[in-house]
Amino acid sequence: MGSVSAPAVLAQEYTEENPLTVALVVHGNLGDKSFFDSAAAGLQRAEDELPVEVTVIEAGLDRGRWEPALADATDQGFDVVIGGTWEMNGFMQALSPEYPDTRFILFDDTPDFSGGAFPNILAIQYRTSTAAYLAGYAAAKISETGKLGEILGVEGATIVEFAVGFEQGAKAANPDVEVTRAIAGSFTDPARGKELALAQFAQGVDIVFPIAGGTGIGALQAARDEGKLAVGVDSDQAEIFAPTDAAQAEVIFTSVEKKVGQSLYTALEQTLAGTAPYGSTVLLGLADGAVGLSKNSYYEATVPAEVRAEVDAVEAQIIAGEIEVDTVMQ
Repeated sequence: MGSVSAPAVLAQEYTEENPLTVALVVHGNLGDKSFFDSAAAGLQRAEDELPVEVTVIEAGLDRGRWEPALADATDQGFDVVIGGTWEMNGFMQALSPEYPDTRFILFDDTPDFSGGAFPNILAIQYRTSTAAYLAGYAAAKISETGKLGEILGVEGATIVEFAVGFEQGAKAANPDVEVTRAIAGSFTDPARGKELALAQFAQGVDIVFPIAGGTGIGALQAARDEGKLAVGVDSDQAEIFAPTDAAQAEVIFTSVEKKVGQSLYTALEQTLAGTAPYGSTVLLGLADGAVGLSKNSYYEATVPAEVRAEVDAVEAQIIAGEIEVDTVMQ
């Protein structure tokens, strides 16, 4: 493999017999029915459809294991090593200069590429606010109390990005809407998510939007148990729950999808073609198909047709640049 600063290896050099080897290092575990599962699903699709061989490494919840897991994966000689979020960014920045022939993909955060730094890292970030705006608009239109709740895992930019779009869309639909924010301080504490959601419901909130990974599962359970509604996050969470928990699926009337899996599939496809822009950040939004609103049977059953038509019109305006959505992304 040549220098990373040179054009990427051409597709014909990889075949089913000689695949591009890829490692996904999950700083946690699969099964979150959200963020990590989306990444893994996209890589499974890549393995099915492209000359790619994927290994998923679950580093678990012990933060002390995350950097060694990334280092071990890199040291094993994979062609591409993938990790996500600000929690893995620093580790990847430290490793990448030591392995100039390895390509790294960082999703949901970015290093500082100024001065030509990190030529072998491709960073992918998401304008989730553009899709969250639609969810906030729909939620404010169907809320009976005019009170919505958000539960954030932490106050990092990639989480707040969802919230600012949701709040802006909600206020566009109903200027008098009240949106309450709570910070869980964790992505892996379902009990905390449930506690916060129950507190919001007690204050009159009737739709909750957990942006909190595994913590959010508890908030979704609270909505199910209390007969309230919820907005899912990252993946189409209603469809994920439907086979095992129909009652849970029914209260998730839509989800704000951060299509991590799709973006990773595209990045690998471009890596094979030699067109992936390593050494830079790609910012993907609604117009790129990298984020979106789940418009499934639950959405159709819960959101009246006239509101769905309004949401579609707003979506077209955002894509056309006629509505400027708030963002915290640089």
